[in-house]
Amino acid sequence: MGELLDAALLVLRAHAAALLPVAAALAVGEQFLLAPLRDWASLDVADPFRYLDRDFPQTWTVLCIGAGFEAVIIALLAAPAARAAGALLVGRPLDNRAALDPRGLRPVATVALALFAGVVVATLSFAGPLWAFAFGFTALAVPALVVDRVNPFRAIGRGVVLAGRSGGRGLWILLVAYFTWWLIRTLVGTLGGNLLHQLVPLHPEALGVLLFGMRVAVNTLAYAALACLAATLHLETRFRTEGLDIALGRGYGAAADPLAVRR
Repeated sequence: MGELLDAALLVLRAHAAALLPVAAALAVGEQFLLAPLRDWASLDVADPFRYLDRDFPQTWTVLCIGAGFEAVIIALLAAPAARAAGALLVGRPLDNRAALDPRGLRPVATVALALFAGVVVATLSFAGPLWAFAFGFTALAVPALVVDRVNPFRAIGRGVVLAGRSGGRGLWILLVAYFTWWLIRTLVGTLGGNLLHQLVPLHPEALGVLLFGMRVAVNTLAYAALACLAATLHLETRFRTEGLDIALGRGYGAAADPLAVRR
């Protein structure tokens, strides 16, 4: 787990100039899309537990839709992260512009898979614990699409298979990482803002802007890090279970695309 996190952060550090601006733009868009839903549910992000018992159905709906948005964002970021991680693995590091080049990201299929992941995660989130399976089993689809160069339908299947191998090792790693970042996001994005408000009293509008900025900042880092983890986990699982390291060592595969799955 530690080595995977180190590898994911290595990818993120190497391509922060490409990944973080995209993650920030998506995180800002997410907050704007969720704002009317929070108003509908009377959900106060400064005090999310207020009226929870009275408005629980509406609050639960907002949380489930928010989980779907998160899945979409992580999937979209996983495309450049997977492309960058694969290039680093074979010793052909990309510059930031090349990492975002649409010709290598298969944008139409990537967006379709991201929307698929978002719908699945949001829908199964209404069933509570099924969220974990939805998130874990869809997170590796985009890396499979970009790195393995398979079609979108096969990418979905490969994502499920890779996450479920070795007793669901990939699934558990993704969930541990997600909940670790969820805790950080909660501490910084909500509790941190409220603590600062206690120390330096702010006008409600100023507090809202502060919490918005803190949520966007921590979500930007979290989404980019989780996308890089999905990319490195995908490659590491192929190493452990498909002999990718042996294939690369023996020079199998096309020189232009050595990580593609041919069978």
